[in-house]
Amino acid sequence: MKHTLVETVLAFLAQDGCTDVEFDRLALHLFAEQHAGNPAFRRFCQLRGVAPRTVKSWRDIPAVPITAFKEVTLSCAPADSAERVFMTSGTTRGDVKGRHYHPTIAVWDASMTRTFSERFMQGGPRLRMAILFPSEQEMPNSSLAHYLALAVREFGTADSLYAVGLQGMDIEPLRHMLREAERTRQPCALLGASFSFVHLMDEFARTGESFRLPAGSRILDTGGYKGHSRELPLEDFYAGLSATFGVPRALCINMYGMTELSTQLYDGGNAVVPSVKSGPHWLRSRLVDPLSGREVPRGERGVLVHCDLANFNSVTTILTEDVGIAVDGGFLLLGRAEGAQAKGCSLAVQEFLQAARP
Repeated sequence: MKHTLVETVLAFLAQDGCTDVEFDRLALHLFAEQHAGNPAFRRFCQLRGVAPRTVKSWRDIPAVPITAFKEVTLSCAPADSAERVFMTSGTTRGDVKGRHYHPTIAVWDASMTRTFSERFMQGGPRLRMAILFPSEQEMPNSSLAHYLALAVREFGTADSLYAVGLQGMDIEPLRHMLREAERTRQPCALLGASFSFVHLMDEFARTGESFRLPAGSRILDTGGYKGHSRELPLEDFYAGLSATFGVPRALCINMYGMTELSTQLYDGGNAVVPSVKSGPHWLRSRLVDPLSGREVPRGERGVLVHCDLANFNSVTTILTEDVGIAVDGGFLLLGRAEGAQAKGCSLAVQEFLQAARP
């Protein structure tokens, strides 16, 4: 991968925003690089009759189904030269894991820290953090573990702690931290997977405990249960977080991300659910009918497609299996594709695999 391309992407991320023309210019540049350097993606584009000379906008770039990361190598650089390889959890198809190759982790890290600073820290000072997820040492191929490690390193205090390991949750240090925050009036942050928060709320309900964390404290959940806990409706989940920890729902923030992207999206808190999700200036989203690939009219449900310019090495444009609806300022995330939309996603995967395999 050309070093100059990494520099170009890093400079774009460092901007204070971009025009539509600037976004398209980099999107089309990356598309040309990926069309040339990624054989599986090029074959897919050829099936679609799409080439760099015919693409005029980021919206014209063929969206690769997210499942493709489990089936083929999507990398312009040699896979064995990757500085980091993030793998999906493999929960949908047993042990088959998607792989996302990063020749350098610098772009991923820059994307994370810039957006996390603005959307979660909101300009505030470092916070003592409790992480409700295993460490990066325990899960070296987990993008979420790396995300949380970066959060602690760049935005946490030295006495931040991990309250979950591969063996489960360690309640006592966490309980001590929460009581200390109440006593010292020093704000803190809880960050982790949604299912960890469900276990934590259940445990504190069992012991009859609740907390009133000081002003400025905040919570970040990363969504998803994946069979690790009982599922809660959004309203019950965020009401429970606020009641248990004394953090206003406006500071209970959800991060929406996935292994196949290099950028995370956020809401502005969950005082009202579902909340509006949006990404930074280097990511754009659209809603499509997965069968036709066409965008749905505004106000209609569609399957989310994300164009992430931090995905400089794999493919910028991903067809997810998540349903949403466009609203002012972003989109509402409505759940996983079902029925005809799920069938459309499956057919899109079949089309991709038939084209991508030599």
